[in-house]
Amino acid sequence: MSATQVGTPLSSAIVKVEKLSKTFGNLKAVDNVSFEIKEGEIFGLLGPNGAGKTTTINMLTTLLKPTSGDAKVCGFNILKQANEVRRNVGVVPQEYTADEDMTGKNNILLCADLYGIPRSDSKPHAEELLKLVELQDAANKKVSTYSGGMRRRLELACGLINYPRLLFLDEPTLGLDVQTRTAVWKYIKTLKEEYRMTLLMTTHYLEEADSLCDRIAIIDHGHIIKIGSPEELKESVGGDVIVVVIKELEPDISSDIAQIKLVKDVKKNNNTYRIKTELGEEASPQITDLIRSKGLHVTKVSLTKPTLDEAYLEFTGRNLREEEVDKLQMFRQRVTMRRARS
Repeated sequence: MSATQVGTPLSSAIVKVEKLSKTFGNLKAVDNVSFEIKEGEIFGLLGPNGAGKTTTINMLTTLLKPTSGDAKVCGFNILKQANEVRRNVGVVPQEYTADEDMTGKNNILLCADLYGIPRSDSKPHAEELLKLVELQDAANKKVSTYSGGMRRRLELACGLINYPRLLFLDEPTLGLDVQTRTAVWKYIKTLKEEYRMTLLMTTHYLEEADSLCDRIAIIDHGHIIKIGSPEELKESVGGDVIVVVIKELEPDISSDIAQIKLVKDVKKNNNTYRIKTELGEEASPQITDLIRSKGLHVTKVSLTKPTLDEAYLEFTGRNLREEEVDKLQMFRQRVTMRRARS
């Protein structure tokens, strides 16, 4: 893999998505999404399981036909030029796909055969990829003997065998322990920094999106809610956030809290107040003093600086929760995690 393979300027768009939708019966999995991905960036789709992330990838990689809308990937139309799209992209799916009865090296060579790459090219390239993901010592061992982290690294190597301009990573660290997840992050950063590869990754791990992505699209219920860099998304929260829980459900004192000079916004949910402020350390005692002056009892106070979690809450109205998942996705996730930990 040569770092000079990608010749298009970093500012150009390698993916252009226009009003893309996918419906399964009465379920609208992806609803009228539009976005662009610049050459050379890591672009993240951040959202809970069931938000439409994998469906979006499946359409962009031509595995699913859109119900409506259109997209170009690497300059090719996903509907009219599907074969050209496939030649230019690599895919690392959420599920493990390697044949357990074959060696790691032979799995990579099989993928090369499917792309029609001659063995005179694929053999040395497979060796290079095994070295990249630090599997050269296990190249001739059966995949059934691999740990979860080794399998994920092998999937990454398989996704790179056709010299892709664009690599799709669907939940690349699902089910991995923290140490192995950090190692996978390292390989992803290497692809961007050393090989100037463009990557589109899905994740529901906030820290993963924050650490790796140049830009993030927050997706929820098939809609893209907001797109920006991690810093832009966090800054859009607009200040520190104070969460105050009081014992009493009534009365609602939101309007009283809003009168405090440093307070910018107040939202009440049952007996919990979410308060956006400037200088949270100064505003917090003023807020608690006000609440107590009303004869109410504070049971919990927390102050947080802007985070991706706060940004997600700001744009969607709730936290990013893993339990938001349908039965089929839960089954697939459990299988993946079980195999990752074996």
